[in-house]
Amino acid sequence: MNKQKKLRRKQAAVIDDLFAGEVDEQAILDKHKVSRAALNRWLGEDAFVEELERRMDWLKLQSELVIARYKALAAAKLVQLTESEKEETARKACLDIISLPKFTDKRSGQGGDEPQSKREPEAELSPETCSRLLAVLAEEPRGS
Repeated sequence: MNKQKKLRRKQAAVIDDLFAGEVDEQAILDKHKVSRAALNRWLGEDAFVEELERRMDWLKLQSELVIARYKALAAAKLVQLTESEKEETARKACLDIISLPKFTDKRSGQGGDEPQSKREPEAELSPETCSRLLAVLAEEPRGS
């Protein structure tokens, strides 16, 4: 790649609009009077590519934060569904809970082959919840 240290104003404006997500790519290029060939050249410049990657990493982190915020709510909702009047709903909730990946404690250094930075804290079900899960599963008809 070409060695260029600083992002130009026009490049930054194009990147801003690309990440704003309000207009399609060609409309952004037209708005900033940038040709497709110029964009392709920019994609060979370190500064431009590094800024794109930095912004993508930031968006990925934001999405992971949103998911992390709602994980506990989703887990609580699944546990609530195990007590549903509808047997099929309760059964599916139980199966979903049982099939969740095992969470490991980051501090203990134990767990699967996954790198430590990717592991989640261990989540344990209370004995009451386990009993309800097993009771619902035990009621499941054998034929289905």
